[in-house]
Amino acid sequence: MDLARCLIGTPRHLSQHPGGFVLTHDRLDELVPIEPAAMEDRQIIEWDKDDIDVLKFMKVDILALGMLTCMKKGLDLLAAHKGQHFTLQTIPAEDPRTYAMIRKADTIGVFQIESRAQMSMLPRLKPRVFRDLVIEVAIVRPGPIQGDMVHPYLRRREGLEKPDYPTPELENVLKSTLGIPLFQEQAMRVVMVCAGFTAAEADQLRRAMATFKNTGTITQFQTRMIEGMRINGYTEEFAERIYQQLQGFGSYGFPESHAASFAILAYSSSWMKCTHPDVFLASLLNSQPMGFYAPAQLVRDAQEHGVDVRPVCVNASRWDSTLEEPQTARGMFAVRLGMSLVKGLANGDAARIVVARGSGPFVSVDDLWRRSGVRAGALRHLAEADAFRPMLGLARREALWSIQALRDEPLPLFAAAEVTREAEEPDVLLQPMHGGAEVVRDYNRLGLTLRDHPLTFLRDDLRERGIISCRQARAARDGARLAVAGLVLVRQRPGSAEGVVFMTLEDETAHINVIIWPDMFDANRRVVLGGQMLAVKGVLQKEGEVVHLIAKKIEDFSELLADVGNRTLDVANIKQRKYRSERIVVKSRNFH
Repeated sequence: MDLARCLIGTPRHLSQHPGGFVLTHDRLDELVPIEPAAMEDRQIIEWDKDDIDVLKFMKVDILALGMLTCMKKGLDLLAAHKGQHFTLQTIPAEDPRTYAMIRKADTIGVFQIESRAQMSMLPRLKPRVFRDLVIEVAIVRPGPIQGDMVHPYLRRREGLEKPDYPTPELENVLKSTLGIPLFQEQAMRVVMVCAGFTAAEADQLRRAMATFKNTGTITQFQTRMIEGMRINGYTEEFAERIYQQLQGFGSYGFPESHAASFAILAYSSSWMKCTHPDVFLASLLNSQPMGFYAPAQLVRDAQEHGVDVRPVCVNASRWDSTLEEPQTARGMFAVRLGMSLVKGLANGDAARIVVARGSGPFVSVDDLWRRSGVRAGALRHLAEADAFRPMLGLARREALWSIQALRDEPLPLFAAAEVTREAEEPDVLLQPMHGGAEVVRDYNRLGLTLRDHPLTFLRDDLRERGIISCRQARAARDGARLAVAGLVLVRQRPGSAEGVVFMTLEDETAHINVIIWPDMFDANRRVVLGGQMLAVKGVLQKEGEVVHLIAKKIEDFSELLADVGNRTLDVANIKQRKYRSERIVVKSRNFH
């Protein structure tokens, strides 16, 4: 969207234009300094939002949410392959199966409610209708958490505590959230009803709540609010409690309209995951990077939901991941991984391959090279990603050997004679790669594997060290002392958590959430922030379906992980190791 159409101007200059909205009659650079943005053909202004506010320029927030792109792609796939035509507005509302999935916190990949904090809250809040999702989105925020609103709300929702309404006027404002102010609009109405604020003063409070974290401007309302509530018959203790709750909104409290908008996407993406996990996976992979989880976890989660995921293939894959004919009893489509996952491969080279195979499938590496015109370097990326195996039957090493015989620039003698040749099959016996080495190459070239999980090759070592699987740990009793090990998927150190680090580990059986207290983090900072694979000994904490491991000891097992490439699950081939494989690279998603 052009800068002149969406960013700045004065309301009196706003007018309709055939191409959109014109916000100013004069040149934009005569009103505000502008500069080129990093994105081509885009500009930004140099003033911050507070300066713009003082000058009374128009401000419009445009949220570029990746899930909107994902859902658009998913709905298009749903229409093209299953003949089901929906929009965000027409997706079936209040689907019981979708809410059952949400209550189990089976929400990897969905919008907003896939974080560790949200997954911990879902089994407690137990959403059953859309309004519950709106509250879920709003309550797992720094504002409500710091204002001590979360646990009182949950106790009241479970019937363990009665809502406290000192006056009927306050009940009218807070009844929908059981007496707890969760939304900015409620905060404004509370001070208007209870403390006698005018609408203008309440709006000033709203603005102060938005900037409290940086400037502390909400404190200027403290005396005015508490005194107003006392005059209107509220106790000073109650007034102080309300003030503390409202003060918490200074750290990103949600407007209700904002929470509802996010809840629409949370529900829509949950419905897609629940009802069409095949479509959901393809659209997620085609919208990366986004969300808390990398493609490896998204693919594994989809497989656990019955989706048949097929490898990248030079004769079947397009640039994006695609859907292929149903292969399961549920009628789900198989997901063919796209060539966009192949590291180093350009979109243009993939496009030339797809166009060339329109006249028929490739029968050899040489056939692909000649018909597509793609240089040998690009073919090496595909061979490293094992894309010649699915239909041509060439393993990584065989494909790379064949590519070695190709010359992008023919020798003059052959060029003059217009001699053509067919690449010869390798006349040497290439030693097959170990299973672990194949997995390492998958991760390093695609970011995921459809083979065995890396920890499968290390399980015997872990068992000897007294480390159990994540699945066994999740089934253990509350308070049990145990040790697990896994790949680090996600690290979170939110500002509202006072230094606590939340980490998610994954092994071949499941994943588990780990809580690392500040003193433990300080003592193990390098390991926690840098380790690809960690072993954690601690105490299991279970509350219903919510499971955490409280870390008491943390060890870096990254060196053990580095040996995966030298491992095999084939006992007969264990003694055939004669080379040192490359180290596996597993990238986590970090949110600090």
